[in-house]
Amino acid sequence: MAVATSTRPTDVGLRREMGFIGATWASATSIIGSGWLFGSWKGAYSTGTSAILAWVIGGVCIIILALVHAELGGMYPVSGGTARFPHFAFGSVGGISFGFFSWVQAITVAPIECFAVMQYLSYYWHGVFNADTGNVTGLGTWLSILLMASFTAINFLAMRLFNKVNSAITWWKVAIPVLCIILLLFKFHGGNFNSHGGFLPLGTKAMFAAIPGAGMIFAYLGFEQADQLAGEIKDPSRNLPRAIITAILLCTAIYVMLQIVFIGALHPSTLNGGWAGLANNTGLISGPLAFVAGAAGLGWFAIILRLDAFISPYGTGLIYQTSTSRVTYGLARNRYYPQIFAKVDSRGVPWVSLIMAFLLGLVFLLPFPSWSALVGLVTSASVLMYAGAPLSLGAFRRRLPDADRPYKVPAGSVLSPLAFVVAGLIMYWSGLEVIWKLGVVLLIGYVVIGIAMAFDPQRPPLDWKSAQWLPVYLVGMGIISWQGQFSGGAVAAPVNTNNIPFWWDMLIVAAFCLVIYYWAMATSLPREEMLNLINRQGEHSAEDNLPPAPRH
Repeated sequence: MAVATSTRPTDVGLRREMGFIGATWASATSIIGSGWLFGSWKGAYSTGTSAILAWVIGGVCIIILALVHAELGGMYPVSGGTARFPHFAFGSVGGISFGFFSWVQAITVAPIECFAVMQYLSYYWHGVFNADTGNVTGLGTWLSILLMASFTAINFLAMRLFNKVNSAITWWKVAIPVLCIILLLFKFHGGNFNSHGGFLPLGTKAMFAAIPGAGMIFAYLGFEQADQLAGEIKDPSRNLPRAIITAILLCTAIYVMLQIVFIGALHPSTLNGGWAGLANNTGLISGPLAFVAGAAGLGWFAIILRLDAFISPYGTGLIYQTSTSRVTYGLARNRYYPQIFAKVDSRGVPWVSLIMAFLLGLVFLLPFPSWSALVGLVTSASVLMYAGAPLSLGAFRRRLPDADRPYKVPAGSVLSPLAFVVAGLIMYWSGLEVIWKLGVVLLIGYVVIGIAMAFDPQRPPLDWKSAQWLPVYLVGMGIISWQGQFSGGAVAAPVNTNNIPFWWDMLIVAAFCLVIYYWAMATSLPREEMLNLINRQGEHSAEDNLPPAPRH
């Protein structure tokens, strides 16, 4: 029998130059982007005071998923990890699906951050964003392209230099929300929390819909960046799990407190139109937190927040451009994408993947011309990507119990199916409108990857048997969503039937996900095939195109 502890994939050409702080900041800077600038406002107008509880629920959900990623990242510290764990556990068919979800999520975030910059910039430069339509203008689109180009240029730096740039940006990005919390605590109106309907003014359903629909899950995205950059982290077995857990706990605390101080700092007259009225407040649209700070007499801090509205999204867009290139690299290592995307330069940068990330990222600047329009799609793509992690963890626990696990998540046999249920619930709360659009994107992905693999003589075999549950899962979630209570976010027009009563719908999603989970466990790859796939990425081959090692 093969020994799992001696089987470990390795990445080719990448250099391990990022320590614990760098790995933590890679996740933290991805989490604290445009989400913190808009999430408190969107949460307040979507569900009122209960937005505080929605942030807590969202944070707990993400922490559960983060613990799963921490174990997987410690086991197999490879770049683009979220795109590769399902490949090791379920073979190519499952790997293609979850890998493509991972790639879609990564490639669309940088354009979203560019749009967020334009929305805040419109306070000073009205020509970049149309507040009436909620879309960027032609000028804003051109400026977004320049931002995307700058992300790409900085990413051509060696990882040790990139890490210094990213670290400086992240210290700022963490300090400003913390300072915002402290300052707004002194501008508190306690009566706001019970006004216009009390704690649940729009009902429990609106609160759950706000978790994905108001951008809360989007705001939490990014904790997995340490996994995506695992091939470049020093002592990854130790540093990677600690970095993921530290980043998500820090950011959860920040988001919950920001929602509290945002509601408390609103001048009572701002709520004259009720919570829903906040959505159409022109001052809030161009910069929610800056508007609140200015109205509270903190004009100097409002200026800092508008400056941060460039720095925070910029830092997130920068690291996601890095992530996209590493996910693309990982998909090439899986042999789903052409091998040219696995090429790296002498600095350890996957340069072909980086250029492709820029070019394809521009595509998402065209059909989705606003921050809100992309968030729902990215949230569901992320949740589907995250769903692959607990499935992979469960399969590895069953088939490779003797594998080296530097971090072993407590009660993994319970936490793994729970994490899969959590991913299913978040996808369901996103609504049918988002789910069917994501289905179209997935079909496009199958065509693109199918063509690429057809020309690769070393492509892995298609493991249909190990992914027989996947189409049932995807179609089943679509049917439940169609018959359920959530249309497409907190305020979208209904396109679903509402035939399944509220609360029963979530119970059905949970039960369905558990059936799929244990079906997937029963059909996951046999031990020997798992080890073979891992070994195939642990050996250098002629096409690896290793750069020469630097002389010291």
